[in-house]
Amino acid sequence: MPLLAASTLSPSLLQRELSLFALYRVLEAALLALLVFSPWGATLGDVIDTPVAISVGIGYLVASVGLLLHARRAKADFPSHAVVGVVVDIVVATLITHAIPEVAPGIAMLLLFNIGAASLFVTLRTSLLIAAGASLALLIERLVGLFGTGTFDRPFAEMLMFGLGFFAAASMTRQLGKQVRDSQALADRRGAEAANLAEINELIIRRMQTGVLLVDGTGHIRLTNEAATLLIGDTETPGEDGLHGRTLGQLAPPLAMRLAEWLRSGSVDSAPLTLREHTDVMPRFVRLLAESDSTLVFLDDTSLVSRRAESLTLATMGRFSASLAHEIRNPLAAISYATQLMEESNQIGEADRRLLQIIHQQCVRTNGIVESVLGLARRERARPEHVDLVAAAHAFVQDYRMIVSEENAELKVSCDQPTLRAIFDPRHLQQVLTALVNNAVRYGRMPGEPARITLRLEQAGECPTLSVLDRGPGIPDAVSAQLFRPFFTTSESGTGLGLYIAHELCRANEAHLEYVAVPGGGACFRVTLAARQTLLRN
Repeated sequence: MPLLAASTLSPSLLQRELSLFALYRVLEAALLALLVFSPWGATLGDVIDTPVAISVGIGYLVASVGLLLHARRAKADFPSHAVVGVVVDIVVATLITHAIPEVAPGIAMLLLFNIGAASLFVTLRTSLLIAAGASLALLIERLVGLFGTGTFDRPFAEMLMFGLGFFAAASMTRQLGKQVRDSQALADRRGAEAANLAEINELIIRRMQTGVLLVDGTGHIRLTNEAATLLIGDTETPGEDGLHGRTLGQLAPPLAMRLAEWLRSGSVDSAPLTLREHTDVMPRFVRLLAESDSTLVFLDDTSLVSRRAESLTLATMGRFSASLAHEIRNPLAAISYATQLMEESNQIGEADRRLLQIIHQQCVRTNGIVESVLGLARRERARPEHVDLVAAAHAFVQDYRMIVSEENAELKVSCDQPTLRAIFDPRHLQQVLTALVNNAVRYGRMPGEPARITLRLEQAGECPTLSVLDRGPGIPDAVSAQLFRPFFTTSESGTGLGLYIAHELCRANEAHLEYVAVPGGGACFRVTLAARQTLLRN
């Protein structure tokens, strides 16, 4: 038969309750010893059986101390301990009632509490058996007093009332204890869930890409997340809580002015704010509570918004270009072919022939735009292979000289090593080099001079690098920050897709394309390829 009641309380809490119960038993034993051995004990009741009273007083004190030590053990058997303890209580109560009849009502009252306390640790059936045992012990003691010594003159009604009290204490205490423990367990579960939700919410807010600030009525920052720290924090304030307690006016005066204007008028300017170098944010303000003077400030990084818009634009462009390319290419090919046929005619004058050349050039340019848009829409997956960068660079230069004369562009390869191994998709490498060299031919020349372009190959640690250098006027800082954005161009005839496609192709091959300013003039676009060991592991 199982003794332990179903409970979801932790063992530490049960052990604490059991220890308190055992400590109370020690106090009962001390009171009983005082009754037996104190010279004033006779005022409470005459002892009719001294040997039994002395033996029980000493034995109960020793047993209660032993039970207290056992209850404080880390691996105590709670239900067995409770049953053994209450059995000892019943036996002691019966013997003391026999030895000192005048204290029988008080002993029964003490036993009533012990039975109720023991019922908290056992099942309902076991608690009722304990109450039945206590009632039976009272009955046996009553019969011994009635037929044995003949000195017991308490009425049977008293015994009956204590027996009913034992059953009531056992059942009601058991049920009330179960409800209290279930309520406590439910509260603990709800508390744990609330704590988990709070941690999840804190993690979500901390990892949000949108900056979040809590600013009180005095302008002091009370809470921040990581994004807000990066957007408006300074390097002199380390740690996640570096902004806490500082005023918004000290860290971001324009944002503080925007917040003050919103608090005054209820409207907010929609223009972005520049908080740090090259960092523009769009602030939004919300009251924390209706009657609170604290304000939640949300900071949206405009660069993230721009990237999302670019992604949507490119996705739309891909779907649109796939359906439009066929419609454009067919008439474009017809126009180009007809133009070539007309140029072969002897009846065309020089002025008209010049117009035909312009038409043909524009057809070629339009076809290049379509090819660029299609290449952007396809996003073909990279198929990296082992490539000798030195051999690939020389082959590219030879092929490029067949298209562009040396009078228009001087192109050479610079490398201190006979071979330089890397892993890259050869088709993508050809497209990247074409885009970078075409960009250098168009923008990397001084007025009246041909473009001077160098393909420099180096081994930078474990990663090989390929740099395309020119000796042109260089790129302004305001333009360099937007070089790899799609559709960004400084030329009226450019598409703004060449560098962007090259950048995306490098990313597909786990390489990195960046612009490096050259001191004294010129520009450098450097491709840092991934280490061969890293690619082979993948």
